[in-house]
Amino acid sequence: MHNGYSIGPRKNGPRMALESSSAPSGPASVRSDAREPHEERGVSAVSRVHAAFARVREVDRPEIWIALRDESDAVADAAAVDARVAAGERLPLHGLVAAVKDNIDVAGFDTTAGSRAFASTPVGDAPSVARLRQAGAVVLGKTNLDQFATGLVGTRSPFGAVRNAWDPERISGGSSSGSAVAVALGIVDLALGTDTAGSGRVPAALNGIVGVKPTIGLIPTTGVVPACRTLDCVTVFARDLATARRAAELMAGPDGVDPLARVDRPAPALDASPVVAVPTAEHLGDLAEGWADAFAGVVRRLAASGVTIVEVDIAPLLEAAALLYGGAFVAERTAAVGEFIAAHRELIGTDLDPTVAGIILSGADARAADYFRDREKLERLGLEGLRRLNGAVALLTPTTTGHPTLSDVAAAPVAVNSRMGRYTNFANLLDRSSLAVPAGFVGGLPFGVMLTGAPFADRTLAQLAERIAGPETELLVVGAHLRGQPLNPQLVEAGGSFVEDVRTAPEYRLYALATSPAKPGLARVPTGGASIVGELWRLPAAGFARFVAALPQPMGVGPVRLEDGRTLTGFLCEALALEGASDITAHGGWRAYRGSLS
Repeated sequence: MHNGYSIGPRKNGPRMALESSSAPSGPASVRSDAREPHEERGVSAVSRVHAAFARVREVDRPEIWIALRDESDAVADAAAVDARVAAGERLPLHGLVAAVKDNIDVAGFDTTAGSRAFASTPVGDAPSVARLRQAGAVVLGKTNLDQFATGLVGTRSPFGAVRNAWDPERISGGSSSGSAVAVALGIVDLALGTDTAGSGRVPAALNGIVGVKPTIGLIPTTGVVPACRTLDCVTVFARDLATARRAAELMAGPDGVDPLARVDRPAPALDASPVVAVPTAEHLGDLAEGWADAFAGVVRRLAASGVTIVEVDIAPLLEAAALLYGGAFVAERTAAVGEFIAAHRELIGTDLDPTVAGIILSGADARAADYFRDREKLERLGLEGLRRLNGAVALLTPTTTGHPTLSDVAAAPVAVNSRMGRYTNFANLLDRSSLAVPAGFVGGLPFGVMLTGAPFADRTLAQLAERIAGPETELLVVGAHLRGQPLNPQLVEAGGSFVEDVRTAPEYRLYALATSPAKPGLARVPTGGASIVGELWRLPAAGFARFVAALPQPMGVGPVRLEDGRTLTGFLCEALALEGASDITAHGGWRAYRGSLS
């Protein structure tokens, strides 16, 4: 036994009790002197859970989930959270819903790690999950993954391939595929994944969200099915950096059970002109079309913020990355679940993914001498790689190399997977902290970059990432810019990301305008108004400015009140354009009106 987990052939039934469920928790809050954004909004946990399940039904992506809670059960949990807040408790994650990768224990669910035969029933939450719940988050369910957390593609699961949030013909990235897509589609506010080779970063990049891979050991891995026990990290996905970092901070701290848990150490303050390294051109030569230009744009943005950019030959780091699967280190995967797979070979091709099984069983051929030779090689490569980064607080790279289709992966599953981990594989081998952030769109698909730094440099990376993202603006849309509507690509190209479904205060009327393409006009009225369905999007300030500048008359933007009391920037229409327009307020929203025409 280790980390509270049985690693031999398994049978259904409870595992050993995890002391971590009642062990010392992480910090109670991150910012005790300020209210969190969801507290400002007054969002109740119950209303957020109802909205999440409505979104589950709307997107109809069953491959995201291995197990989903009954809605009434989740609502009861949310009501208890609301009651705690009403009694005066400060809960940093109140009003947020979460999903958990199904190699992490959640009370009330079997833990499958992507294999029905491997499933067992935990007696309690993993510490990471328990700490999120303590802070007020409501867990919706367990998400799909590349089996045994082995893969960066999101297709290696008997529960089905998880399709990308933006293009269902493309991969979502793995292994934390379901968690990333659940966040990107706006079902949940945050989700837990794990990262050994890049599984908490690659799917973040491919789905246009944030992926936090903390320093190894900062978040205990008790209650996590091991992939490579000494390299595994619990990771966080969110649509914004603040939410992701808040959750990571709340989960941090030893639990008294995980022997690899570490206490955080303060990182040096970020200089006024920090040095960030970027790869030389030869190590960016095999990126997807348009990605090198997109990366150059991020580099220019950082430089304009006062960062000193230096080009560095990262060949030693890339050579070190190849050792994760190409050397004896793969034997740690064999130690984790190889005995189970060897005992159930008859399931390969049905419940056990053939590619995953082949990778894990291949480690059985490694000898102790091979491991120590590879260990020495890794140490020398790491030392040389870090020497070349001398003076840089972080290395900036694209998160991955491209965005393959499902058919690409089916044709060459191992080769495509290897390319996906080009810039991610070395981080945990060399004990690096890392953070993946969205950096715009190329050809309508998300493009992301990654900052990798020293152990315990997690907060420093977050400060640098804020310079990449820049200030953001929220925008309410109610018509042709909604998801699935003809003008939505304009929002996407401006760098927009969906935040949540919302409704206006009951003081507006909606009209169908005589435009091409068809779109509505929203107008505030003194009496006789109604609540109109819309969506809240978040855009970088520069993208918002370009987007608004290109709006044709009679459209404009101005303050719009929501039913929860917030006032946001949203689409409004000039009064002159409403003369003779059809009043469609009774439909409650643009989608319902358009649906009534078919």
